[in-house]
Amino acid sequence: MGRVSICFVLLAALFVGQPAHTQYLLPDAARLAPPLPAPSAPPKIEVPKVPQFDARPRYDYQPLPRNSFSDRVTKCLDDAAAAGLGPADRGTYARSCAN
Repeated sequence: MGRVSICFVLLAALFVGQPAHTQYLLPDAARLAPPLPAPSAPPKIEVPKVPQFDARPRYDYQPLPRNSFSDRVTKCLDDAAAAGLGPADRGTYARSCAN
């Protein structure tokens, strides 16, 4: 009796579990699928510019842009706080630093 019931349960599990493993596709499913995207362009490979030994160096003599006064004061206050100055000394330090 035990073997017959085990075989029956095994066969029932095989027949019932089978539809869960397959996926039903319509005959015209390939026609309804969206088209594949176009392949992306290959990366552009450029040879880096190699400096020449006999070439004269090029210098950029333009001065760096200066921050606004409030940016400089804020930076000076942060520097004073990081240095461990008290609140009274921070203002004195920021006035001398920002100008």
